[in-house]
Amino acid sequence: MPCLLVLALSLWDGNRKILRIACISSIVKSAKRIRHHAHITAESVTAPLGCIHAAFIFVMTMYTQLYNRLSFGWNTVKIDMSAARRDPAPIVPFGLAAFAATLFALGLALGTTIAVGMLFFIQMKIILRNKTSIESWIEEKAKDRIQYYQLDEIFVFPYDMGSRWKNFKQVFTWSGVPEGDGLEWPIREGCHQYSLTIEQLKQKADKRVRSVRYKVIEDYSGAFCPLNRGIKTFFTSPCTEEPRIQLQIGEIILATRGLRYWLYGDKVLDDSFVEGVSRIRGWFPRNCVEKCPCDTETDPALEGEKKNR
Repeated sequence: MPCLLVLALSLWDGNRKILRIACISSIVKSAKRIRHHAHITAESVTAPLGCIHAAFIFVMTMYTQLYNRLSFGWNTVKIDMSAARRDPAPIVPFGLAAFAATLFALGLALGTTIAVGMLFFIQMKIILRNKTSIESWIEEKAKDRIQYYQLDEIFVFPYDMGSRWKNFKQVFTWSGVPEGDGLEWPIREGCHQYSLTIEQLKQKADKRVRSVRYKVIEDYSGAFCPLNRGIKTFFTSPCTEEPRIQLQIGEIILATRGLRYWLYGDKVLDDSFVEGVSRIRGWFPRNCVEKCPCDTETDPALEGEKKNR
């Protein structure tokens, strides 16, 4: 499951231009991170086991101490936290403060068990499938691209060895060091180290082809839930961490995907922008823009994506 950095070299007007294409999961794919993958997974299963053991002790402690402080009257049951009513007296004093602290620790133990247990489940899912959630999304888009254009090709994820046991053995080895060095990995037969990167390049090219050009007709401040763009736009704001972009009348936007009342795209930059800003992209309200006449034929692709959402 490597993250590959591809350097594409081209000559324009005698000058060399370097294009860098990097997988966005580079942190997850770093060699140092992968070398400790098995240890992190082991910790994510031992931590919940330890918390379950601690929770059992807390529950039994509270049950024993409360039972020793129960007193039964006529149609009444009282709990006296000042002292135990049965012999022998408890070795460790257990008052109201100790009860509150034990109850708080029990909550922490149960919360840690649930949170770290879910982390263990996610880790094992990634290990057995040998792909991250980002790579799963790339694979899904590859199948959609092939189906959309009715291509006579089959995309095979290169790092899934075809067996969960084989994927498992890549991480959990007798030496404790997973296979691969963080850059080169065992791959499936019929694939090579750049199969996933080539597919990403195809998807980027397809994304540019299917983009729709829009012209800004109303200013937009970049607010996540704008109050002045209509009630439907306000309540249908995309639930995502992706940014919003400010719009000014006359700007050109290349929209690549969208919802009913929102679009996502890139600004077409010109020389007036600050040097060093490569691209500005994000969500913006649909009623702030209008489609350029030259891109009328490309609109069905964007509309089809909107309907699927």
